Amino acid sequence: MTTSRHTNWMDFPKLRKLVDDANRLTLAERITLVKGLVPGIRDELNDREYEGFIEDIRLKGARFEEAKTHPGEGRAERKVPGERELERRSEL
Repeated sequence: MTTSRHTNWMDFPKLRKLVDDANRLTLAERITLVKGLVPGIRDELNDREYEGFIEDIRLKGARFEEAKTHPGEGRAERKVPGERELERRSEL
């Protein structure tokens, strides 16, 4: 999870605990959990925002895979854009 002036209002310790708890579930349980969250997320987003959300999830997976297959190279060497690049922000 990255922080920025756009997200500094969030309760990151609480979010980290939720993520840690979810990561103790089986893969099937985690997928079911994510699927269970989608309707509520979709209901609060317009079409353009929802498509952006789906693209963010796709990019998150691609960035993770790239980082996993190129350990120690750092963000500067990656080809898949990250949130900072997409949002044109440099601060933490």
